[in-house]
Amino acid sequence: MLYNVLIVEDHPFQYEYLLNLFKEFGDVRVEAACDGQSALKRLDEVDFDLVLTDLVMPGMDGVQFIQQLASRTLKPALAIMSSASQRMIISASLVAQSLGLKVIGQLSKPVLSGSVHKLMKELDTWLGASRTLDIRLPVFSREMLQEALAAEVLQAWFQPKKSLANGRIISAEALARWPHPQHGLLMPADFLPAVVRFGLEEPLLMLFVKQTILAQSRWRKQGYDIPVSINLPTHLLDSDNLADRLFDLVIEHDGVPGMIGFELMECSTTDNISKFYAGACRLRMKGFGLAQDDFGQGYSSYFNLVSTPFTELKIDRALVQGCVENKSLALAIASIVALGQQLGLEVVAEGVESQDELVLLRQLKCDAVQGFLISQAVSSDQFNTLLSEDGPPASH
Repeated sequence: MLYNVLIVEDHPFQYEYLLNLFKEFGDVRVEAACDGQSALKRLDEVDFDLVLTDLVMPGMDGVQFIQQLASRTLKPALAIMSSASQRMIISASLVAQSLGLKVIGQLSKPVLSGSVHKLMKELDTWLGASRTLDIRLPVFSREMLQEALAAEVLQAWFQPKKSLANGRIISAEALARWPHPQHGLLMPADFLPAVVRFGLEEPLLMLFVKQTILAQSRWRKQGYDIPVSINLPTHLLDSDNLADRLFDLVIEHDGVPGMIGFELMECSTTDNISKFYAGACRLRMKGFGLAQDDFGQGYSSYFNLVSTPFTELKIDRALVQGCVENKSLALAIASIVALGQQLGLEVVAEGVESQDELVLLRQLKCDAVQGFLISQAVSSDQFNTLLSEDGPPASH
């Protein structure tokens, strides 16, 4: 597959150096632009797969170029390079990501051959995934989703969390999947926006609680007691009796409240902060676990962390990815782990995808991890297989 790459770099020696690095890859056609305006003009003429841009340039700087790039209909993958601090590169990456660009690389100057090789592997992975994706995503009506919920074809699949102390599966997170007869296995991004739009988050939550209890019952017959956490959109706490209804549902289906936790999601907020604290307190009083999800990303605050009766703290994957190369991220994770453990919380790192990340998180004394390195989310039956492969049930 031939890739088109555009390098935006104002220094002649630097872009000649980069051109030579990319020439090591025979299936890459590389061009260079000396400034942002020239790059934008070239992007009007050619569809590039990857744009590699410097940040500090005369005239239009790299951040301004990124903002212009994001306004285009066809958006190439983006890599950012600079001799500025790593924090500057991360900040520019956050600008790009918030504008809908796919950032596949953060490179410090001088750029090394190994960094370019890694960048091209990331490009190959991203383009391979995007080119096999069916762009004709299904459109769901309220009635279609309600029928799917009633028929329970929307399913809770389970991603294991492994202890870094002994390497065993200690719990799981329930994640939404839809095995669709026409469209294949649909991921949350394919249908959850419609669930939110039609106000069907609570029915989905209740369905997943029932499916989780059923799965736990199956695993328990094999000797495994596995706690499961379920995502709970924070705005649902606006309902004063949510904790009561969840408790009644669990008891009705012979579940154990202490074996079910709820991860409070930052994608929504309560209308009244008092309802947030009241709802969180009442969930804990009913015996449910409670996790602060995505800590270190978005609007999670230390005040909420120390003021809410959480039992688990989940470090967002935005901090985990890049923590091996970035000492600032590693220091941030170390401080979060220490704080969480001092507060008596189980600290779980999300989005672990490499062995090096796993080694570092173990060194930082994180309690548990989840991510593709451990396992993707699987059906309840497949999760039972993972438990069997993990070893015999722990003796009590």
